[in-house]
Amino acid sequence: MTISTSELDQLVSIATDAARSAGAVLLDYARKGFHVEHKNPINLVTDADHAAEESVIESIRHACPSHQFLAEERGRGERTASPYLWIIDPLDGTTNFAHGYPAYCVSIGLEFEGRCVVGVVYDPTRDELFAARIGGGATLNGRPIRVSSTDILDRALLVTGFAYDIRETERNNLDHFVRFALKAQGIRRTGSAALDLCYAAAGRFDGFWEVKLNPWDMAAGSVILREAGGRITDFRGGGHSIYGQELVASNGHIHEAMLHVLAGR
Repeated sequence: MTISTSELDQLVSIATDAARSAGAVLLDYARKGFHVEHKNPINLVTDADHAAEESVIESIRHACPSHQFLAEERGRGERTASPYLWIIDPLDGTTNFAHGYPAYCVSIGLEFEGRCVVGVVYDPTRDELFAARIGGGATLNGRPIRVSSTDILDRALLVTGFAYDIRETERNNLDHFVRFALKAQGIRRTGSAALDLCYAAAGRFDGFWEVKLNPWDMAAGSVILREAGGRITDFRGGGHSIYGQELVASNGHIHEAMLHVLAGR
């Protein structure tokens, strides 16, 4: 089964409308207030997460009633014979949102027959919408974006994140952080993996790595990064899967250098 360019464009439009609507929901909660629950001591969820997720699913289901869904809060929905699976993070950066720090987004990716083909990420605080579909390039608010040209790790600005179980697990990324801090020009930590991938796609970051990610953290951003000319692998340089838990994303020029650091070389 194949998917046409016109259908892909239509699906990007559907995702864009859903992301913008959910972004408006988040801004409304940010203004009026919200309730916070704790999944564990440092993993939060708010009623804004749930409301935004319902908004996305309702919007997409209205346009694509037979499609399947995988969303952060409700998990995998009813399985159907459809080859389409929407992978949704309604609020990537919940901790930022809960503290009033304006670095969060709605992330909507689409798999077709197991391959990520569409990605839309919307930051409502900056009104920045990143979008891509396979073979169509990546855009920011409708304008094409490309990865950076930085080709030396010593001059690179990197970004990373830390898992919610950082206090309990040995695989907490702190060892990688220390090594990169001594090799790169700088490291940032935004609190939103979806935005990290989009910022790398737009050339704002030169590289990104992280461990213990989930499919909804990576589905949309991986399409956007690739379509902007970037490279994504696992820590050994092998193929990347959104169902794996590690990711190295870069402009391509510094990718091998990043892999060497991750390998302890």
